[in-house]
Amino acid sequence: MMAKAGIASRRKCEELILQGKVKVNGKIVKELGFKVDSLRDAIEVNGEILEFSEKIHLVLNKPSGYLTSSSDSFGRAMVMDLINEETRVFPVGRLDKDTEGLLFFTNDGELANRLMHPKFGFKKTYIAEVKGCPEKRSMDKLRKGIELDDGRTYPADVKLIKEGKEKSVIEITISEGRKRQIRRMFKAIGHDVIKLKRVKYGPLSLEGLKLGQCRRLTDLEIQSLLKAVNSEQGKGLL
Repeated sequence: MMAKAGIASRRKCEELILQGKVKVNGKIVKELGFKVDSLRDAIEVNGEILEFSEKIHLVLNKPSGYLTSSSDSFGRAMVMDLINEETRVFPVGRLDKDTEGLLFFTNDGELANRLMHPKFGFKKTYIAEVKGCPEKRSMDKLRKGIELDDGRTYPADVKLIKEGKEKSVIEITISEGRKRQIRRMFKAIGHDVIKLKRVKYGPLSLEGLKLGQCRRLTDLEIQSLLKAVNSEQGKGLL
């Protein structure tokens, strides 16, 4: 927690704790790994109170036609145009301009890094409308992992929702975040994506959120999200 606040390196912070220069709620703490709540506890280092900015977590139901960007030299619509927050937040990952659906925003850099790191296997679910109807062997290729120009994908969960001669609807869940990955995966099996929407991001969903709407996460949603990346809500280590 002290290191995150920019006091010093983690090792130096541990030295300060052992030297008795850290207080929590007015009491000296010499226990390494002592848990604190940055929203409730007063943390004092060398007589100065640490200040932490409020952690903000938002979910947006992104419409098609918006860039996942904070600026654009061509004046095109951006997802930040739909965010009404005084505190600066940033999108975690991206949805391409033509993709709709769930986009998560936060000002918590550590959480963002965990969510985007492949080793945590954070799952993202999409509904894809594709041309034609993929055969079972093609779907199995997606399930096992398919070779793209930037390497083989991780295995995906794939489910045929609606079968049609001209177009079909497929639910696909992946645990990576490569550029235009879903579209490239379907193209690799010969079925271009007509329409794409992200409907789930880990434990988060679009339930009750209209297209273009944005809202803060509930406490329960935050707890579920942090649990998914092996964290603890509102807590950290000194």
